[in-house]
Amino acid sequence: MTMWRNSFRDRLRTSGPLRLRSWLSAVLLVGSGAQAFAQTTVTLADAVESAWLRASQATEVAGQTRRAEAERAAAAALWSAPPALEVGVTQDRQRASRPTRETEIGVSLPLWLPGQRAARLGQVDAEVSAATATAEAARLRLAGAVREAAAEVAIQRAEVASGQAQADDLQTLAKDVERRVAAGDLARADALAANAEYLSAATALAQARQRLQVAELGWHTLTGLTQVPELAPTAAAAGMDHPALRAAAHRVELARRGLQVAKTSRRDAPELVVRARHEVAAGEPSTRGVGVALRIPFGTASRNEPLMAAAISELELAEATERELRQQVEGQVAAARVAEASARRQLGDQNRRAALLRERATLVEQSFQAGETALPEMLRALTAAAQAQAESARAQAALAQATSRLQQALGVMP
Repeated sequence: MTMWRNSFRDRLRTSGPLRLRSWLSAVLLVGSGAQAFAQTTVTLADAVESAWLRASQATEVAGQTRRAEAERAAAAALWSAPPALEVGVTQDRQRASRPTRETEIGVSLPLWLPGQRAARLGQVDAEVSAATATAEAARLRLAGAVREAAAEVAIQRAEVASGQAQADDLQTLAKDVERRVAAGDLARADALAANAEYLSAATALAQARQRLQVAELGWHTLTGLTQVPELAPTAAAAGMDHPALRAAAHRVELARRGLQVAKTSRRDAPELVVRARHEVAAGEPSTRGVGVALRIPFGTASRNEPLMAAAISELELAEATERELRQQVEGQVAAARVAEASARRQLGDQNRRAALLRERATLVEQSFQAGETALPEMLRALTAAAQAQAESARAQAALAQATSRLQQALGVMP
């Protein structure tokens, strides 16, 4: 926005009286836009938060967190699995003189294997950390979409501002040419040419406004907001602490914990069984008894090897994915740095080119007012200056977008 105000002030100082009113209107328009922006409180971080609340990823991440917390509660339980109740009743009626009935009630309590509970708790802790890191990575991806949407709006606003300024210039020129045609200084063909150029600029301005409306609609659909924060072309951070890399590292740690659980779970859980027995026989006193039993399943290769192989494969896949992701992130950061440096150089070049063509247009305008230059030459000079100013505005928005993309590649949240 500052660049636009400076460019308008420069052109006011260098332009003749022909388009003074047009540029003054543009300055007032930009000034009112800057005042409206100053009154808003919406930041890019606010927009990301609003988009996150609307995204389905937030619900998915919340579900993963709840599932991890539920698994933590299960791993902290006293038993490795829910206890089971056994009830049995036996009646013997073959002896008619002394029928008997035996009742037995038992409780089966699954026990933890040595080291299994600690390994399971470690795995659950890793799952909670992985869920949190996954949420941060998902927010970063959404932040990238928000940044791109804001950049698109900024680019289209620059297009509209440039198109508006060019249309105002050509409209003022067309009116001046018609006045000079009426005075007999210029031919009717000059008025037709000037009006045709103005209508072409007005059509391009209408198309730019339509593209701006589409960009603003996309922003509103993504964030639910109508105000769009400005992407300032500030320097990006030098370090890199990427949420996606942290999430990949947590997934590797989760796979390691899973392998440890598999190592400590080479057999099914042993069971402690406590039984109470009550026997009643006709004509004899009833008898009662309590028994304790320990059931220890044996681990076999057919059971353990597939589980171990799956855990090892999961760990190897997680490590390979982390390496691949790190290479991708490093490549994206390198490319983003090159693009940001190139955009910064292009902005400087475009600003200098726009200044030169503005000065040339001023000289040609003075020559045209003196009757020394034909209208086609004046139109070409004016069009070249307007196009250069538009390219300068695009370069300013492109630099802000390139810086935003570099911050995104580095994993910097707004």
